[in-house]
Amino acid sequence: RMPPTMPLSKQLATLRLAIGAGAWAAPNSTGKLFGLDPVGNPQASYLARLFGVRDIALGAGVLSSEGADRQRWLQLGIACDLADAAAGVLAGRAGELPRWSTVLVTGTALVAAAQGVLALRES
Repeated sequence: RMPPTMPLSKQLATLRLAIGAGAWAAPNSTGKLFGLDPVGNPQASYLARLFGVRDIALGAGVLSSEGADRQRWLQLGIACDLADAAAGVLAGRAGELPRWSTVLVTGTALVAAAQGVLALRES
């Protein structure tokens, strides 16, 4: 017998917590995973920690809520993810991100937004 699967909303929330904690605790390493240059831009670690704590809050909000409140947290996450995707596209077009980093950050944000939409449908 197969073990029950974790609801998509909880999977997404757990992923947000992990990414957020990584961005907070090891901002330079996390930035390098996305092809960013934290050594060349020392302010990047500060911005990564801002992003990290936001993702921790979004994940915790989903895990600590139910019903309409959980749906609201999922909607907020989708809005943040779509804004992140737009920021990636804008930064890529302006030449502020290398092409591969643009693809990574924008793609990751769009996948998270899609997961959020699916989690909303599931709830």
